[in-house]
Amino acid sequence: MIEVNSEFAASKTDFDTGMGTISITPPVGAEYFLARVPLFKDQAIVIFPKFFTIGCGFAQEENWNVNLPIRTCTSQEIYEHIKGNKKYDEITEEQCISAIDELRKWAEENIEGFKRRS
Repeated sequence: MIEVNSEFAASKTDFDTGMGTISITPPVGAEYFLARVPLFKDQAIVIFPKFFTIGCGFAQEENWNVNLPIRTCTSQEIYEHIKGNKKYDEITEEQCISAIDELRKWAEENIEGFKRRS
């Protein structure tokens, strides 16, 4: 089941310098997600804006900043990259792949230009 963050407020992270664009990390926290699929206890897989794309990773990360673009990577590739942050043994690979697939479908239907830039 997908939870959508209706309170999400995108931060200004891209700045035109006149010589190019600089992109900075937004203020990341527990509520920095567009949509998520809860998995077990406090763990979920989330999608969020990140440097000109939509990142996908675990909500709770021990190894910080482990995510991949959901537009250009397969669900299996994303899972293999992020699985170290799974946190709970009760979370299965199948749950994660399914969650990533659900979030990709949601993004295709709800994020303007998502398909076009794939």
